[in-house]
Amino acid sequence: MDILLLRFDAPLMSFGAVMVDQHGPTDRFPGLSMLAGLFGNALGLRHGDAHALEALQNRIEYAARWDIEPKELLDYHTVDLGQAKMSEPGWTTRGEPEHRTGGAAAAQGIHQRYRHYWANGVMTLAVGLRGEGAEPSATTLAERLRQPARPLFLGRKTCLPSAPLLLGRADAPDVVAALRTAPVARRPGHVPATRMAACWPLGFGEIGPGRRVPVYDRRDWRNQVHAGRRQRYEGWLEVGTP
Repeated sequence: MDILLLRFDAPLMSFGAVMVDQHGPTDRFPGLSMLAGLFGNALGLRHGDAHALEALQNRIEYAARWDIEPKELLDYHTVDLGQAKMSEPGWTTRGEPEHRTGGAAAAQGIHQRYRHYWANGVMTLAVGLRGEGAEPSATTLAERLRQPARPLFLGRKTCLPSAPLLLGRADAPDVVAALRTAPVARRPGHVPATRMAACWPLGFGEIGPGRRVPVYDRRDWRNQVHAGRRQRYEGWLEVGTP
């Protein structure tokens, strides 16, 4: 299997989980929709290319591990929308003006929100694309990750990578085998671990200490909503062994 090895090395990352009120939590690991959006951005796809993004999301299989454990970071925002300067419509990335809706409290009140991040961690991923002969192939995606159509970010636009995302390619039986033998990230003063927190697809069973975890990471790209529930394993993965 032709597998891409990715390295997420950034001051901040955020892997959007289910939002509750003003809280935008981050999942422990990236989800399918986040990876589909990241790859789609590299390929130059737009939100309107729903069919292509949906097809890409359905082809992704991956496993991930934390080479260097991150720290949790909570970003607190507050704003008084009643200020005169905040009363005008704002411009959107769609190139159209948009005004707040939802009544006086939503449009003019004081708002607070909380955004959750992972800080200073390093993650390695092994990503495969199902469907032999389909495009984008692993080769196409690797080229676009080297020279993306647009700037790439890891979950939120504030989360800019500090190094190229493509670590290399591997010819391995599956994503877990590729992840086990992928080079370990190094940082001055950090002692590399041989057992790392990781996630992997259910089809590989319990290959290490872990548990099944429900995730809600599929996106209905046509209607721009999250859809569906699946399960994956999260646990501990021994590295350096085939």
